[in-house]
Amino acid sequence: MAKTSGNKAKFDIKDIKLADEGKKRIDWAEREMPVLRSIKQRFEKEKPLKGVTLAACLHVTTETANLARTLKAGGARVMLCASNPLSTQDDVAASLVKHDGISVFARNGENNKVYYQHIMATLEAKPQITMDDGADLVATLHGERRDLLKSIVGGTEETTTGVIRLKALEKDGLLEYPIVAVNDACTKHFFDNRYGTGQSTIDGVIRATNLLMAGRKVVVAGYGWCGRGVAMRARGMGARVIVTEIDPLPALEAVMDGFEVLPMKAAAKIGDVFITLTGNRDVLRKEHFEAMKDGAVMCNSGHFNVEIDITALEKMSAGKKEVRPMVDEFRMKDGRRLMLIGEGRLVNLAAAEGHPASVMDMSFANQALCAEYMKLNAGGLQKKVYAVPAEIDAGIARLKLKCMGVGIDKLTPEQEIYLNSWSVGT
Repeated sequence: MAKTSGNKAKFDIKDIKLADEGKKRIDWAEREMPVLRSIKQRFEKEKPLKGVTLAACLHVTTETANLARTLKAGGARVMLCASNPLSTQDDVAASLVKHDGISVFARNGENNKVYYQHIMATLEAKPQITMDDGADLVATLHGERRDLLKSIVGGTEETTTGVIRLKALEKDGLLEYPIVAVNDACTKHFFDNRYGTGQSTIDGVIRATNLLMAGRKVVVAGYGWCGRGVAMRARGMGARVIVTEIDPLPALEAVMDGFEVLPMKAAAKIGDVFITLTGNRDVLRKEHFEAMKDGAVMCNSGHFNVEIDITALEKMSAGKKEVRPMVDEFRMKDGRRLMLIGEGRLVNLAAAEGHPASVMDMSFANQALCAEYMKLNAGGLQKKVYAVPAEIDAGIARLKLKCMGVGIDKLTPEQEIYLNSWSVGT
């Protein structure tokens, strides 16, 4: 399967001839990623990842390409595969191979078998650090390639879904190496999840359907940081937003934020557009499909395509056809038509371009600095899921503000004394 380029990079991509177009788009994204660019400049001088082989299972997009180039600038040998079969930008994959000498195993639309072959291909390099977006790389290591675990010093995880899986692994006492939950950094989930997912999800829905959002009833399943962002952006476009939740605290927050909160069974009867962002399976299922009205549109912006029970949808339907690129129409036996965008996979990447580069700047700055942190602390960490060190999180925020030309205040000596004292009262 794998080929080797003139620069010794191994690869399995769609077409190397797409490389020059990919480079243009990667360079364009880099302009919006000043924090990562500054880290890359330091990495080029200091080579903090020298001698490290790093296996990364991420969305192969222009933003990820700039992360991969930064890691290579730091001295790492980077092996990259896709974390989602529909998110790969084939021209980006080609550019990384041709112009940067980075090994890439990713093809847009690859089937499940090839997807896991590509994960295996990255692991053949015997990595010391892993970088994951959904924990499939880690799961494969802990399942089929346990022989490689001893050489791994640490890893990072990008997504809410992946962190949930890793914490379950840790809880069961089965996690074999330390992993930093990049997703939980304030400079990641406050911004990437809320503003990135919020904008790119709505972008995916509109690109796929060309629907007018104003006046439509948009049902947002899950009011975590991603759900908050989507609900906020949908309301900003004039939609009537309904939130569904299983947790009373975010449900209460959604009510206080001015959204209608309903059980999904009730929302299914009145919704026009359904967007799932929970990280759980079967959020939309048979009982909901039975209640939906003709023309209802469904999509998912959670990491895996399990949030919509597509198997049940197929069994219930009398037929299926593609009515627009990335939009399948399922005709129910009673004549109703239900629409599914992007095969139930991440709508912002399947039907659009994913998060804007400026917000991924902070997420991938976290990835780069946490990879460096893992290298520096090799052998000194336990086999558990760690939070991003506070100094890394705050440092990225400072860099982002500086790049944006924004200044903030500093505490005076008197204020520092006051905040660190228990004896000073009214």
